[in-house]
Amino acid sequence: MAKKSDKNLIVGLDIGTSKVVAIVGEMSPSEGIEVIGIGSCQSRGLKKGVVVNIESTVHSIQRAVEEAELMAGCEIHSVYAGIAGSHIRSLNSHGIVAIRDNEVAVGD
Repeated sequence: MAKKSDKNLIVGLDIGTSKVVAIVGEMSPSEGIEVIGIGSCQSRGLKKGVVVNIESTVHSIQRAVEEAELMAGCEIHSVYAGIAGSHIRSLNSHGIVAIRDNEVAVGD
């Protein structure tokens, strides 16, 4: 099967306590987003939205992503991930970083 172009793909990943789901959509200017792949795996390593076993959690994520890749005929390199729980907090912040010689280098 031919690989899909990465530039037209968008991937969502929902990491939940009961299951992990990956969904692949192909973006089209005329038709919006068409779902072309879905992967799901029972979640392991999470309790009430908190990671208690990182290896098991990673394995669940990998299986869901691999299943979605297989169905969509693509390789997934990045995702928009969603996690939820009463323990999740966010903080808006603003910062400034001085860059030597006004050029961003690998070391920066």
